[in-house]
Amino acid sequence: MLLMKKDAAARSATHSVPSEETVIVVEFSPFDNCGADSLIAYGGDNYVVVGNCRFQEEDADIKGMEYKTLQTFHRGVRVCAIAWSPETTVDTVTHLVKLCTADADRKLRLLTSDLRDNTTWQVIEGHTDYINDLVFEPINGKQIASVSDDHTCRIWDLDGNQKTSFLLHSPGMSLCWHPEDVFKLMVAEKNGIIRFYDLVTLQAILSVDCGQMPLMSADWCLGNTIKVGAVAGNDWLIWDITRSSYPQEKRPSHLDGAQRFRWSKANENLFATTGYPGKMNSQLLVHHLGHPQAIMVGSAPVASGLSWHRTLPLCAVGGDRKVLFWMTEM
Repeated sequence: MLLMKKDAAARSATHSVPSEETVIVVEFSPFDNCGADSLIAYGGDNYVVVGNCRFQEEDADIKGMEYKTLQTFHRGVRVCAIAWSPETTVDTVTHLVKLCTADADRKLRLLTSDLRDNTTWQVIEGHTDYINDLVFEPINGKQIASVSDDHTCRIWDLDGNQKTSFLLHSPGMSLCWHPEDVFKLMVAEKNGIIRFYDLVTLQAILSVDCGQMPLMSADWCLGNTIKVGAVAGNDWLIWDITRSSYPQEKRPSHLDGAQRFRWSKANENLFATTGYPGKMNSQLLVHHLGHPQAIMVGSAPVASGLSWHRTLPLCAVGGDRKVLFWMTEM
């Protein structure tokens, strides 16, 4: 445990929600169209579950957290990634859930549901290998981008038609769509290169380089879009894209290899990384820019997926028949 010796002591999750199966993917909705509650979707080998949750930090009448399953979708195919559409609205009047999954059979599935009787799954086919990430265009939600081990990034309309495809130099691992400029897309590749594409010209306008492989995950800080982060090998890396294509900061974090990187949505200086399940437990590390060591270490026997709450410094991770939540001090 050499890398961890100066870090905070590992702690178990602040809250958890039971699940019928091991949770591989978990994703908070990043959009604020769901009233006071936060929507969350998670899934594993057979199910995708949509629920809502609320925490004591948001509502003094709640002890810990409140969670309610809105609908469970039995699918019989393993989910690999989930993306929320900005068209999703769940309030007192309207119930419309729209999300898309990337599944182990190399297909995307677009879910539209009123959480009652009307549910459709639109199958989107075209990738020829494992799909690693997907994202909705964040303003109108009329397009979906996906990246795959087939060395392509593809953009689809909601009818499943491929609108655009561009070739990558290695497997595509992560995608982010600029929150205000719908013509800018970040694509991170396994070879350690992160490119920013102009979707009008389909040309890369900027790139940054890890200088190492394999890049497993990258994220664009949507609160401050000059900041990009990634994990590659055992390290996390941060760039200021206005200054250099080389990382501004880089530190070792996970002995067994780093798996995911996500910026907090509540604080642009917080980010989280996860490692692969090692010889003992999987680790979730929460870092604060400017602090040399992790400010929080979470530990669980099995951990997969990683998502931040929209307004709280709270991470969700998939676990063994449960979803795990860690609250961080700001």
